[in-house]
Amino acid sequence: MKILVDADAFPNALKEVLLRAVLKRKIPTIFVANKPISTPKEPFVEMRVVAQGADEADHYIVELCERTDVVITADIPLADRVIAKGALALDPRGTLYDEENIKGLLAMRNLMQELRDGGQITGGPSAIGPKDVRAFADGLNGLLGKKRA
Repeated sequence: MKILVDADAFPNALKEVLLRAVLKRKIPTIFVANKPISTPKEPFVEMRVVAQGADEADHYIVELCERTDVVITADIPLADRVIAKGALALDPRGTLYDEENIKGLLAMRNLMQELRDGGQITGGPSAIGPKDVRAFADGLNGLLGKKRA
């Protein structure tokens, strides 16, 4: 098992939580983004920079992803693609994406995008707060506990 992180917009508060968990368990973890981000100098933690462009990081993550992996992303279409490969995905707010819920979440995301494009709603998700950090930590620890068992 490895963890792949869609790191372009991954919040720093969550990065600290994630790194504590993977350093404790020594889980191979790869951060993927269009620009370098700081990561600890550990043999099992990597930063991979991909070309600039829409969905370049997503394409790379899907290509690298295997059945036993966990992908951390807020990008629901990316989560759908990795779930189709048999992997699991975790949202930065602690929601586990899986075969049971991904199609419904994808449909809701597409509807909200249409409403935003049509000007019927504006804005996006709220900023990550302490409650979200706890939910992410709980989701991550629960998921890693199941994957390791």
